Amino acid sequence: MKVLVTGATGFVGRHLVAALLARGCVVRAVARNAETAQGMPWINDVEFVAADIHAPELDIAALTDGIDVLAHLAWPGLPNYRALFHFEHNLMADYRFIKRAVEAGVKQVLVTGTCFEYGMQSGPLSEQAEPQPSNPYGLAKHTLHLFLQNLAQENPFTLQWARLFYLHGEGQNPNSLLAALDRAIDAGDATFNMSAGEQLRDFLPIRNAADFLCAIVQQRDFSGVINCASGHPISVRTLVEQRVRERGASINLNLGHYPYPTHEPMAFWAVVDRLEQLLETQRTR
Repeated sequence: MKVLVTGATGFVGRHLVAALLARGCVVRAVARNAETAQGMPWINDVEFVAADIHAPELDIAALTDGIDVLAHLAWPGLPNYRALFHFEHNLMADYRFIKRAVEAGVKQVLVTGTCFEYGMQSGPLSEQAEPQPSNPYGLAKHTLHLFLQNLAQENPFTLQWARLFYLHGEGQNPNSLLAALDRAIDAGDATFNMSAGEQLRDFLPIRNAADFLCAIVQQRDFSGVINCASGHPISVRTLVEQRVRERGASINLNLGHYPYPTHEPMAFWAVVDRLEQLLETQRTR
């Protein structure tokens, strides 16, 4: 199987490329910055293309030549979820890119969506829950999904929409919770400022997420929405305390220093029955 991965040097992309290679896939990796790509451990094992996928002059037919699956991860502007840029630029630029890829002959497309498509809904969230996006990022992703569903009616292709929840691990945004905690521990800080930490979230190590995305890509007969998450809620405070213990640190947690974010509910996590069924199907084949 030959997979075209966009956003290949991003947080998710760099791990997905590694996971695909480990499973024997041939990978054409695309990213804008060739210098960043040269630092990737897999750079000599892939066909790398330095390109801006949103550039109108991009030769999509050449980029997708011989490709079985497009794994589309690229999405500029994160982690600013409230920026209008998401639907003023990314939405239509992404739609045009994927449409051109499908018209060039790509028959299977995996796109990473987001838990923010569910909006402010609380509790366990299954794929059957009606999307109610409440920030520009979630709105743009949900609208792209709707656009692609309609495109598939006119020009049939397999559309796999993987909703990512909270990922952590190597390459994560340096301002994300665990990265900031690790930096504070490394610096020998006495105190780590955080919220009260009682919010429940669905956290998943990035390497697990990459393996799940690989499994979805290789399940050629699967289409539709699928939550890519652990399915196990954990409080932010518990997650932080676990990391402190893992690091053998004695840093003091300054709970309540930051208010709770207003763009997400206090408690939500993924229902992963569909993911577990897909993984079980793949194991028994």
